[in-house]
This record gives sequence, C-alpha cells and structure tokens, in this order.
Amino acid sequence: MESPDAIWGLQVVKATGLKTGTVYPILERLEAAGWITSEWDTDLTRKGPRRRYFKLEAAAVPYAREYISTQQPKPSLGAGLHSRKFA
Repeated sequence: MESPDAIWGLQVVKATGLKTGTVYPILERLEAAGWITSEWDTDLTRKGPRRRYFKLEAAAVPYAREYISTQQPKPSLGAGLHSRKFA
C-alpha cells in the first residue's frame, strides 16, 4: 500500500493471500488509527460491486516500514513435517 496510487480491497486480499474476513477488519482498524484513508469508487459505468480504494498515509510510512522490518517470515505448515516421526 505504499504505492502513490490507491488500491482496492480485493487487490490487498490477492496480494496477501489472506481471506476477506481477515483483510477488511485490518483495513478498518488501520483507517481508524489514521494510517490509511479510503474512498468508494464513483465510476457508475463499471459493472459489478463498487470498489473501495485504500491509500497509505505519508505520515504512516515510517511506522509501517518499522513494523514490517520486525516481522519474521512464518514457516509454512509443511516445513519439516517429513523429517519428524509421530508416535
């Protein structure tokens, strides 16, 4: 979301691989905290449901970078399962 352009919610879902029920509550909390802003799509000619676009606020960029740098990649569920024996 550090892009200068706003991205719509489903793009966040696809980019993260998380479910919509996880992503949208997080986006709402980030917006309430002032880290992101959102706008509803106003293009009435596009078919389908309206899109909600999200944008990371410039003041939040250093905090977002710091948070991301502290996160450790999580091992996949299958990592190491083949080398262990279960009783």
